[in-house]
Amino acid sequence: MATHIQRTLILFKPDAVQRGVVGEILTRFERVGLKIIGTKMIAPDREHYYKHYEEIGHVISRRGENTFNNVVALMTQGPVIAMVLEGVEAIELVRKLVGSTEPKTAAPGTIRGDFSHMSFGYGDETNKGIPNLIHASSDADDAEKEVAHWFSEQELYDYSVLHEKYTR
Repeated sequence: MATHIQRTLILFKPDAVQRGVVGEILTRFERVGLKIIGTKMIAPDREHYYKHYEEIGHVISRRGENTFNNVVALMTQGPVIAMVLEGVEAIELVRKLVGSTEPKTAAPGTIRGDFSHMSFGYGDETNKGIPNLIHASSDADDAEKEVAHWFSEQELYDYSVLHEKYTR
């Protein structure tokens, strides 16, 4: 794989699945030329989320046990749709499309800016996780670990799409 071609994990969180906006959000990734190379619907347990959010993402270390518990409570409200996207500088591109983690501060035109609105302050006041629709790997190191945590190599597919004749 060329050095600029990257893989990244996205999770359509339970609020995106329950609101029925997965297709609309996915369209944004496909329109910019990202390719789906793995996808599945799954309802992980707390242990799976612990590995994802603490062992890889260090949520407890950075934001505390209460924040972690709120995130897990939100994530276990229903199934998620996990996907691996591939493309030119995919990690940064996906982060740009998704927008700021806090929906209130996400710019209009981003996924979170267009589809969600709550603030961290509200979450803290109500002791709840903030429904922000989607998780996206933060950097290349996390992307590699997250993809391996959510998908086996046998679940990832290599195929060509039309626009790749211009990028490879």
